[in-house]
Amino acid sequence: MKQPILLTISLFFLLTSYVKAQTKQDSLEIKQAALDYIESQHNVKPEQFERSAHPRMVKRTFWTNKKTGKEYLRETFTDAMVLLAETYNQDGTKFPDNPKKEVIILDVFDKTASVKLIADKWIDYMHIVKLNGKWQIVNVLWQFNDSGEH
Repeated sequence: MKQPILLTISLFFLLTSYVKAQTKQDSLEIKQAALDYIESQHNVKPEQFERSAHPRMVKRTFWTNKKTGKEYLRETFTDAMVLLAETYNQDGTKFPDNPKKEVIILDVFDKTASVKLIADKWIDYMHIVKLNGKWQIVNVLWQFNDSGEH
Protein backbone atom coordinates (compact mmCIF):
# COMPACT_ATOMS: atom_id res chain seq x y z
CA MET A 1 0.00 0.00 0.00
CA LYS A 2 2.88 2.39 0.76
CA GLN A 3 4.55 1.83 -2.62
CA PRO A 4 1.68 3.12 -4.83
CA ILE A 5 1.29 6.20 -2.62
CA LEU A 6 5.03 6.90 -2.70
CA LEU A 7 5.08 6.40 -6.46
CA THR A 8 2.13 8.76 -6.92
CA ILE A 9 3.71 11.44 -4.73
CA SER A 10 7.06 11.10 -6.49
CA LEU A 11 5.44 11.32 -9.90
CA PHE A 12 3.46 14.39 -8.82
CA PHE A 13 6.60 16.23 -7.66
CA LEU A 14 8.52 15.20 -10.76
CA LEU A 15 5.80 16.54 -13.07
CA THR A 16 5.14 19.75 -11.13
CA SER A 17 8.83 20.59 -10.99
CA TYR A 18 9.04 20.17 -14.80
CA VAL A 19 5.88 22.01 -15.89
CA LYS A 20 6.13 25.79 -16.18
CA ALA A 21 2.53 27.02 -16.24
CA GLN A 22 1.48 30.54 -17.08
CA THR A 23 0.00 32.81 -14.49
CA LYS A 24 -3.37 34.45 -14.97
CA GLN A 25 -1.54 37.74 -15.60
CA ASP A 26 0.60 36.07 -18.31
CA SER A 27 -2.56 34.80 -20.00
CA LEU A 28 -4.08 38.30 -19.96
CA GLU A 29 -0.91 39.87 -21.36
CA ILE A 30 -0.52 37.22 -24.08
CA LYS A 31 -4.13 37.74 -25.14
CA GLN A 32 -3.66 41.52 -25.11
CA ALA A 33 -0.61 41.26 -27.40
CA ALA A 34 -2.73 39.35 -29.94
CA LEU A 35 -5.61 41.82 -29.60
CA ASP A 36 -3.28 44.82 -30.00
CA TYR A 37 -1.96 43.22 -33.19
CA ILE A 38 -5.40 43.06 -34.85
CA GLU A 39 -7.05 46.05 -33.17
CA SER A 40 -4.24 48.32 -34.34
CA GLN A 41 -5.63 47.84 -37.85
CA HIS A 42 -9.25 48.19 -36.76
CA ASN A 43 -8.51 51.41 -34.86
CA VAL A 44 -5.80 52.86 -37.14
CA LYS A 45 -3.37 52.98 -34.22
CA PRO A 46 0.19 52.05 -35.22
CA GLU A 47 1.38 52.57 -31.65
CA GLN A 48 -0.93 49.75 -30.60
CA PHE A 49 0.81 47.44 -33.08
CA GLU A 50 4.25 48.56 -31.91
CA ARG A 51 3.21 47.73 -28.35
CA SER A 52 2.39 44.14 -29.34
CA ALA A 53 5.23 43.23 -31.70
CA HIS A 54 8.95 42.80 -31.22
CA PRO A 55 10.90 45.13 -33.56
CA ARG A 56 12.23 42.03 -35.38
CA MET A 57 8.86 40.30 -35.81
CA VAL A 58 8.35 38.41 -39.06
CA LYS A 59 4.92 37.70 -40.52
CA ARG A 60 4.68 35.02 -43.23
CA THR A 61 2.11 33.49 -45.53
CA PHE A 62 2.04 31.52 -48.74
CA TRP A 63 1.22 33.42 -51.93
CA THR A 64 0.66 32.42 -55.52
CA ASN A 65 2.43 34.03 -58.46
CA LYS A 66 -0.40 34.85 -60.85
CA LYS A 67 1.78 34.40 -63.97
CA THR A 68 3.43 31.08 -63.09
CA GLY A 69 0.93 29.62 -60.64
CA LYS A 70 3.79 28.73 -58.28
CA GLU A 71 3.38 29.24 -54.57
CA TYR A 72 6.03 31.01 -52.55
CA LEU A 73 6.59 32.29 -49.02
CA ARG A 74 5.78 35.97 -48.57
CA GLU A 75 7.23 37.89 -45.62
CA THR A 76 6.30 41.12 -43.89
CA PHE A 77 8.20 42.79 -41.07
CA THR A 78 7.33 45.03 -38.13
CA ASP A 79 8.01 48.30 -39.94
CA ALA A 80 5.62 47.39 -42.79
CA MET A 81 2.95 46.32 -40.30
CA VAL A 82 3.25 49.68 -38.50
CA LEU A 83 2.67 51.42 -41.85
CA LEU A 84 -0.29 49.11 -42.51
CA ALA A 85 -1.81 50.01 -39.14
CA GLU A 86 -1.44 53.71 -40.08
CA THR A 87 -3.20 53.41 -43.42
CA TYR A 88 -5.18 50.20 -43.99
CA ASN A 89 -8.49 51.17 -42.38
CA GLN A 90 -8.35 54.98 -42.57
CA ASP A 91 -11.74 55.15 -44.26
CA GLY A 92 -13.24 52.73 -41.71
CA THR A 93 -14.55 50.28 -44.33
CA LYS A 94 -12.07 47.39 -44.12
CA PHE A 95 -13.74 45.61 -41.20
CA PRO A 96 -17.33 44.97 -40.12
CA ASP A 97 -18.83 47.11 -37.35
CA ASN A 98 -18.22 44.28 -34.88
CA PRO A 99 -15.08 42.55 -36.17
CA LYS A 100 -14.27 38.98 -35.17
CA LYS A 101 -11.20 38.66 -32.96
CA GLU A 102 -11.08 35.36 -31.13
CA VAL A 103 -7.80 34.67 -29.32
CA ILE A 104 -7.00 31.07 -28.39
CA ILE A 105 -3.88 30.42 -26.32
CA LEU A 106 -2.65 27.08 -27.62
CA ASP A 107 0.33 26.63 -25.32
CA VAL A 108 2.48 28.50 -22.83
CA PHE A 109 5.79 27.33 -21.45
CA ASP A 110 7.63 29.67 -19.14
CA LYS A 111 8.45 32.63 -21.44
CA THR A 112 7.07 31.40 -24.77
CA ALA A 113 3.53 31.03 -26.06
CA SER A 114 1.69 29.84 -29.17
CA VAL A 115 -1.55 31.62 -30.00
CA LYS A 116 -4.25 31.33 -32.66
CA LEU A 117 -6.09 34.50 -33.67
CA ILE A 118 -9.30 33.98 -35.64
CA ALA A 119 -10.28 37.20 -37.43
CA ASP A 120 -12.94 37.93 -40.03
CA LYS A 121 -11.20 36.76 -43.18
CA TRP A 122 -8.08 35.06 -41.91
CA ILE A 123 -6.32 33.09 -39.20
CA ASP A 124 -3.00 34.01 -37.62
CA TYR A 125 -0.78 31.61 -35.68
CA MET A 126 1.60 33.55 -33.44
CA HIS A 127 4.68 32.86 -31.37
CA ILE A 128 4.90 35.26 -28.48
CA VAL A 129 7.89 35.63 -26.17
CA LYS A 130 8.30 37.33 -22.80
CA LEU A 131 11.37 39.58 -22.93
CA ASN A 132 12.27 41.89 -20.06
CA GLY A 133 8.86 41.28 -18.51
CA LYS A 134 6.85 42.08 -21.67
CA TRP A 135 5.03 39.64 -23.98
CA GLN A 136 5.78 40.44 -27.63
CA ILE A 137 4.90 38.76 -30.93
CA VAL A 138 7.97 37.46 -32.76
CA ASN A 139 6.49 35.20 -35.46
CA VAL A 140 3.19 35.14 -37.32
CA LEU A 141 2.04 32.57 -39.87
CA TRP A 142 -1.29 33.46 -41.44
CA GLN A 143 -3.69 32.58 -44.20
CA PHE A 144 -7.04 33.69 -45.55
CA ASN A 145 -9.99 31.48 -44.66
CA ASP A 146 -10.30 30.95 -48.39
CA SER A 147 -6.78 29.96 -49.45
CA GLY A 148 -7.70 30.77 -53.05
CA GLU A 149 -7.35 34.45 -52.11
CA HIS A 150 -3.61 33.98 -51.79
